[in-house]
Amino acid sequence: MSTQPATRYRGDFVAWTGVCGFIGEGGGAPIEPHSHYAIQLVLGAPAGLRVQLGRHGAWQACAAALVPSRAVHTIDVNDCDMSVVLFIEPETPEGKALATRLEHGPELLDTETVAVTAERLERAWRVEKSHEAVQAVCMQLVRELSGAAPKEPSDPRVLAAIEYIRQRVDESVSLPDVAKAANLSPERFRHLFVEETGMPLRTYVLWRRLLHVWTLLMAGVNLSAAAHAAGFADSAHLSRTARTMFGLPPSVLQMRGPLSSQTREQHHLA
Repeated sequence: MSTQPATRYRGDFVAWTGVCGFIGEGGGAPIEPHSHYAIQLVLGAPAGLRVQLGRHGAWQACAAALVPSRAVHTIDVNDCDMSVVLFIEPETPEGKALATRLEHGPELLDTETVAVTAERLERAWRVEKSHEAVQAVCMQLVRELSGAAPKEPSDPRVLAAIEYIRQRVDESVSLPDVAKAANLSPERFRHLFVEETGMPLRTYVLWRRLLHVWTLLMAGVNLSAAAHAAGFADSAHLSRTARTMFGLPPSVLQMRGPLSSQTREQHHLA
């Protein structure tokens, strides 16, 4: 383990349907052992990643790790030049495939498995400074590890519901209201929505709200304002929710990576 002082995390947020996460550098002290709803994929490059499985497990060095939903764990990325942490919703096609792969517990991956991806990610993030390029590499990695192709909603009724939710990200939305926007009964809509998105409505709404928070933080909005804009009572409410979903509060992650810088510039120009 390095004896150098911990460096505060500096990075960016990435997301697509059913998956979101962070790419950055630095880390600070490992957070307390925790568990969360999402399946977690973490990669550290070129080396330095350590993973602790269970509350009192031994620290293990690896190139990457897959952690099942609800499994207690923590990670240390302080010695990595770059790290990527992705959270995959268990109900998505990729999540279901990974859950089957991880039915016997977490899996540590070796350098050979992820070396090419790590190089591509570093180039996309540091050199190309492209959100789309980073997302494409992450999507390919998740697809390769899960063996499942991502599925985007296509039913016009579900697309109408998603737009309804997107326009009310700062409000409380109910199943009957969203079902009405889709011209379906609540029960029929409930099943169709899971079939199309891979997530229950409540999980999807929470995911959209957290997605909105991180997007605002990347644009330079302060934590309190971002929390209110996404429908949270206050920053403390947001922090509790983020801890449940990600294992850590937004305050420990500085959105100061190259993608955030571009977002701020575009936001300022607009």
